[in-house]
Amino acid sequence: MARQKGVLKYVGTLGDVRHFKIKGQEGYFAGMVGGPTGDQVKTAPEFERTRENMNEFGASAKAGKSVRTGLSQLMKQMSDSQVTGRLTSIMKKINLEDQTEARGYRKIEITSQRNYLKGFEFDKNISFNGIFNAPYSLAQGVDRETADLVVLTFNPANLVNAPSGATHFRLINALTVVSDFEYNVTTNSYEPMDPVLNEVNDIQYSGFLDLYGIVPDTTITATLPGGAIPSVNTSVLQCIGIEFYQQVGANFYLFASGNCLKIEEAF
Repeated sequence: MARQKGVLKYVGTLGDVRHFKIKGQEGYFAGMVGGPTGDQVKTAPEFERTRENMNEFGASAKAGKSVRTGLSQLMKQMSDSQVTGRLTSIMKKINLEDQTEARGYRKIEITSQRNYLKGFEFDKNISFNGIFNAPYSLAQGVDRETADLVVLTFNPANLVNAPSGATHFRLINALTVVSDFEYNVTTNSYEPMDPVLNEVNDIQYSGFLDLYGIVPDTTITATLPGGAIPSVNTSVLQCIGIEFYQQVGANFYLFASGNCLKIEEAF
C-alpha cells in the first residue's frame, strides 16, 4: 500500500488508484481499485467464512454499542477516539468463547464471560487508579439492582492527581445493564436476549468536592430505575469515575482533561 507524502490532499478514486484516510493515523493513503463485488461477498460460496466473520463482528459491535449507549451521558468527556473499536474487540473475544452455536451465529454471552469487561478504561490514556488513589469499596444489592461506591474520609491533596487549574472534583458511580446477544433467525440479525433491560442505567454523582480540603465519608448509590431487576440474560456493569471542575464565583466549569471512567465490576 502506497502512502502519499505530497501536499495534495484528497480522498476518492483517480483512475485505478483510490485515496483514503485511516482513522488514528496521519497522512493520506493509496491503494489499487479492485477486489470482490458486494454481491460476490454476500452470495459466493468462497466467501462463506467472510460472511460468518462479518455476521459475528456486527453482533460484537452491537453489544459494544449497548455499553456506550447506557453510559452516553458520560462518553463525550470520558472516552478516547478508539473506545468503539476496543469495546467491539472485547465483545468479539466473548463471542469466540461460545461453543454451542455454529460459526457465524455464536452468541455474545457476556453473562458467562464478565471478566473480559472488568477493569476496562474508557480512555486508554487515563487510568482511573492513576488519577484517584484514595481507598474505596463497592457493594451490590442481592438482586443486582443497586450498588454503592464508598469512600472514607481522605485528603485529596495527597491522593488525587488533578489537572492544573482545577479546584473541585466529583466522583461518579454508574450502573448500566447489557444483555447477552443471540442470532434471531426470523429477523436474520443479532438481537439482545433481554431488550427491555438492555441499556437501562443510572448515573449518580457526589457533590462538588474541594481539592484543597478534607473530603468526608462519601457514599454514592446508584439504583436501576423503575424497579428494574436484572434477568439471567443480563449483566450489570458498575462503572466508577472522576471529573474535574474549576470554580468561578458560584459556578463550576467542567475540565476537558483529567476526567476518566472505568468498569470496576461486572455482576
